[in-house]
Parts: sequence; structure tokens; C-alpha cells
Amino acid sequence: MKTDTDRVRMHRTAHNQRKPMRSALPFAIFLVIILIAAVYAVVYDNYWSIIFGFILGFLASQSVKVAQQWEKVIVLRLGKFHGLVGPGMFFTIPIIDTTPFWIDQRVIATSFNAEQTLTKDNVPVDVDAVLFWMVWDAEKAALEVENYHEAVSWAAQTALRDVIGRTMLSEMLAGRENIDTELQEMIDKRTGPWGVAVQSVEIRDVIIPEGLQDAMSREAQADRERKARIILGSVEREIAASYVEAANIYGDSAIAFQLRSLNVLYDSLKKQGGLVVVPSQIADAASLGACLGIQGQLGKKKQIAKMTEEEDG
Repeated sequence: MKTDTDRVRMHRTAHNQRKPMRSALPFAIFLVIILIAAVYAVVYDNYWSIIFGFILGFLASQSVKVAQQWEKVIVLRLGKFHGLVGPGMFFTIPIIDTTPFWIDQRVIATSFNAEQTLTKDNVPVDVDAVLFWMVWDAEKAALEVENYHEAVSWAAQTALRDVIGRTMLSEMLAGRENIDTELQEMIDKRTGPWGVAVQSVEIRDVIIPEGLQDAMSREAQADRERKARIILGSVEREIAASYVEAANIYGDSAIAFQLRSLNVLYDSLKKQGGLVVVPSQIADAASLGACLGIQGQLGKKKQIAKMTEEEDG
């Protein structure tokens, strides 16, 4: 895990990587003036013009500056704020004017985290988040805060710790969108006086201790098993109610009970094709003996008729 010193070093490195792009136009002007001075010195045999051309080229190259489309430049004249220029080419007075701040007004993504921070229910968590922000007032960003990059990063981290301390772990895991909105409002309120606007905040990951992860997994598994048992019990009650209703119908109608018994016997014979043992009570109630006897007599008559036909043939 990164310490606070490592995070500060990371933010400084990211800030150094966003140095403003410099145009080659000032250097080209310097070379052109030196070349003209050298040609003049050779033609008119006046080598003092080379020194004069060098000084003039240096001052001209320091006067002409170019800002990129996404940049705003703070111009200080003798240490005081003179104006905000850019994008494009602009001129300054050498030595008198300085341009200490080149403000990038594009949307910037800054990652920040809160390590080993206690939630409202005293659970230590590590939270990683990403902040999307931009400078909407370059003058305030340059003059109201020493280093707005680090200031925004620290403001975001402090707000994240504050929100974690006021939130239950279950709310944090289930309601990230609400936490993102709350963080955005808090950070935007802090960075507004610096000329910085927060576009959005997104929590990337919430890391909890491994022991707590196992306990939460067992709790979720037990909850799923409880729901499964409840559903199974409901199904058993519905089946029992159906049996009770069917029993009431069969009890009121003897013919319905006999038809059902015959249907069960027919299904058994059709599927099994073998010997079927029927309890005597069911056989008596459904008159199965008489039915089977009639079926047997019919079968014998068919056999006798068949044998008679064979003998006559």
C-alpha cells in the first residue's frame, strides 16, 4: 500500500508530466535575426552588428510566446497580475513581464484513495476513486492557491475519508452512486473558490478485510439457503392443499374415485407391463375384481374363438 509520501510524489510526478508545450517560433525568430545580422556584418564589414543582432534576437524570442488551444497564460508585470492571455501567439515585455503559470483547461483525471479508514460500523476499508475536474477560472487557480493540482488531490482524499466515516459498510457496497454524488458536491464546494469545477467522482474499488469477506460470503450463502427452504415449504403446502381438495372431491363422489383408481391402474400397466399388486381396500372400493374378471372372461372368449377358426381352417 502506498503511504501519504508516496501519493504526494505520485501527484508531483503527474504534474511535472503536464508541462506546457513550447512552440519553436521564438527560437526560429532568434535564428532569423542572427542570420540577418551575420549577413549585414559580412556585407558592410561591421561585426558589431552580430552582437547587436544577438541581443535583439534574444529579446525578440523572449517577447514572442505561443499558447496551445487548451491553455491560458497568467502574465505578471513587475510581480503584479497584468492579464490572462491565450490561446495563440502573444507578446510580452522581456524582463518586465513574466509568465509563471500556464493553466491547462482540459478535463483532468486524478486518482486518489483512502487506506485503512473506518466506516460508521467500525470496519476498516481501502477505497480507490477517480476524480474528473477542470479549471474554469485560470486566474483564481493561479493566484488563490499555491499548487491547485495537489490542493484538489488532498481535498478529494479528505472528503473521501469524511464520507467513509459517516457511511455504513452495507450502504457503501450497495449505494456507490449516492456516495459518488455526495463526494462530488463536497469536493466541488471546497475547490470552487480556487476556480476548479468537479465534473464527476467515481469509486473504483472498495477493499474489505479477508476475514470479513469470508463472513459475508457465509452469511449470503445462509440467506440463499433460507430462501430456498422457504420456497420448498411453500410448494409442499400447495401440494398438500391440492391433495386435501382432491380427497374431498373423491370422498363426495364414489364414481370419481373409481374412475381415478382405474386410471392409475391403467397407467401402471401401460408403463410397467408386468404384475401389479393392488391393496384389497382400493380394489374393493374401485370394484377392480369385477373389472379384471370381466376382462379375463373376454380374453378367454377371444382365445376360444381363435382356436375354433384354426380348427375349421
